[in-house]
Amino acid sequence: MEFKELLMKAKQGDKEAREELFLMYRPLLISRSWVKGSFSEDLYQELSKTFVSCMDGFLIDRTKKEPE
Repeated sequence: MEFKELLMKAKQGDKEAREELFLMYRPLLISRSWVKGSFSEDLYQELSKTFVSCMDGFLIDRTKKEPE
C-alpha cells in the first residue's frame, strides 16, 4: 500500500493502517531515543505520542498532487 493511501486510512481511524505507519517509523523513533549512550523510555514514549499526533494532524490535501 502506498504511503498516502495508508495515511488516509489511518486518519479515518483504521487501526491496522495506524499500526503499519507506526511500525514503519519505529526504527527512527528508537534511534532518536538515545541520550548520552542510554536508551530513554520516556523520550521514546514522547516521540511516539508526537508521531501519532502528527499523523492525525497531517493535511493530505496540501500534499503535491500527481500529474494527470
